[in-house]
Amino acid sequence: MRLTAIDLTIIALYFLMMIVIGIIMKNRAKKSKDSYLMGGKKLPWYMLGLSDASDMFDISGTMLLVSMAFLYGFKSVWIPWMWPVFNQVFLMVFLSKWLRRSNATTGAEWLGTRFGLSDKGVKQSHAVVVVFALMLCVGYMAYAFVGVGEFLEIFIPYESVKEVFPFLDQHVDAFQVGTPAYETALYEAKDLTAKFYGVSICLVATFYSIVGGMHGIVLADFIKYMIMIVCSLFVGSIAMMHLADSGIAIKDMMPVGWDSPMFGWELGLEWQNILADAQVKLEKDGYKLFSAIVGMMFFSGVLKSLAGPAPNYDCQKILSTKSPEEASKMSGFISIILLPIRYFMTMGLCILGILYFKDLTLGQTADGINFESIMPAVINKYLPVGLVGLVLAGFLGAFMSNFSGTLNAGQAYLVNDIYLKFIKPDADRKKIITMSYLSGTVMVILGVGLGLLIKDVNMIFNIITAGLYGGFVCANVLKWYWWRFNANGFFWGMLAGIIASAIPPALSVSGVTDYFDGTRMLYYFPVFIIIQFVACVAGSYAAPPTNQETLIDFYKTVRPWGFWKPIKEAAQAQDPTIVENKNFGINMANVAMGITGQILLTLLPMYFILSKWTGFAIVLGLMMVIVLIMKRTWWNRLSDF
Repeated sequence: MRLTAIDLTIIALYFLMMIVIGIIMKNRAKKSKDSYLMGGKKLPWYMLGLSDASDMFDISGTMLLVSMAFLYGFKSVWIPWMWPVFNQVFLMVFLSKWLRRSNATTGAEWLGTRFGLSDKGVKQSHAVVVVFALMLCVGYMAYAFVGVGEFLEIFIPYESVKEVFPFLDQHVDAFQVGTPAYETALYEAKDLTAKFYGVSICLVATFYSIVGGMHGIVLADFIKYMIMIVCSLFVGSIAMMHLADSGIAIKDMMPVGWDSPMFGWELGLEWQNILADAQVKLEKDGYKLFSAIVGMMFFSGVLKSLAGPAPNYDCQKILSTKSPEEASKMSGFISIILLPIRYFMTMGLCILGILYFKDLTLGQTADGINFESIMPAVINKYLPVGLVGLVLAGFLGAFMSNFSGTLNAGQAYLVNDIYLKFIKPDADRKKIITMSYLSGTVMVILGVGLGLLIKDVNMIFNIITAGLYGGFVCANVLKWYWWRFNANGFFWGMLAGIIASAIPPALSVSGVTDYFDGTRMLYYFPVFIIIQFVACVAGSYAAPPTNQETLIDFYKTVRPWGFWKPIKEAAQAQDPTIVENKNFGINMANVAMGITGQILLTLLPMYFILSKWTGFAIVLGLMMVIVLIMKRTWWNRLSDF
């Protein structure tokens, strides 16, 4: 353990500040349900954008990005399409506005604006969205839990705390060092220690998010993100100095093509003669046929993006904005504030990891080196005193941001869509707040419980992106763009999607098979889509269309484009001043430019840290062209539908 008194003091002060924020914001959060869950819809878009970016700048994700940058180099910029990261572009261009116009409190409540309250299947569709949202929230909380435990175990290893916390002692010393029995016992001890840390940090995050509500979360996220900006600039700068002092050309230490984002049919990175464990990891990840994988990620990503935000903290922040225009600004701001800062730190940690790889104490998995431990190992060994404490405070804050934002979204569903809808619709303010506290506690128990079953960060990453999101897509695409789609179709489409896409992750988590590990689950995405589409269409035609007045109100309020001709004509018959939304072409052009801009924003800090100035100038020039064009085609037209 290399934490000094200064580092520990910084971390302790940060945690104390988070607790104080929860206490200070407690009274403001208690004013009303909307104040607790949505900040009263009075928070400015840039604060909500910073908060959302803070939720995304998490420990688990950054550990994963650093390991990917190490293994895949500049080609790693394409891998976040698995999420897909470019869903923020679809949101900023048109979907955030459409969603915010509903004035709903949660994604499930939003269904009332689309399907009304009397159609066949409305109650079931509402229920299935709540179930999916809670599954997703629990999955994200487990993802954060696993990452923070792995992260802290590097800094405060089992050996240094086994006497302080006797229940962590797995009697490792009873076995001879170097024997299989010793290695197994040590692995189990470290795993138990990581889980203990995860539970401990979750308790702090639970306190300030449950007590402080959305006001507390946004303020804490803002403070944390300011810390992360400072840390990122320091880490990237230190990496550049170390690289310059070493006189080493990074490309000479890595596989050919590592420093280029371009790729062919295959990945083309040969690690075998450089680091055999890296070659094993690449083969297990399943990215060898890189063009096919990127193509599938793009295909699935477009559909996931067209579906709108999943019912998590991102959706909750959009619904918390002051207006539809501010919702779009918030979604656009996230990419701008998040990607350059996050990748400046990611690439800095990656470069330090490359330069000093042989000197790092890395974790182990059953397949060899745990590359996800590069980030904490570098921080622990090569950052100066004080900065280590600041980075740790920032990343622990990152964990709490992700955890608390997800927890807040889960609370909203439990309170609004279960308690107030079915159990006690006339509950007073005090009972609602009490129920919010209780629902938050339940969510924490479920999230931590799942986290205890997960093997590593990459596993839960694939479960969420390729698995859970796979069940979300088809029904949520059709709800925006096809008038004949009804609540009955939504229910059967979501139910079929959840069941079909949940089977592979369940088999992986339970240890029945590892067949769906890595990217293999991605190949089943078209199968999930076909199953969902058949269920959506069959369910829709098995029941009458949604009430026309509901559809007309939805069309007039949300103003979507798509297959709405009969409803458009009915709306125009009532009000001839209604104009059809013909922005599909300009929206898609802005989406294409926005996705390109995201890749460029990611590449900027990577070229900068490696001092590849020609590439940096080209990327910066292209970025400026996109900004100038989108100023006219997007920003100046925010009020257009």
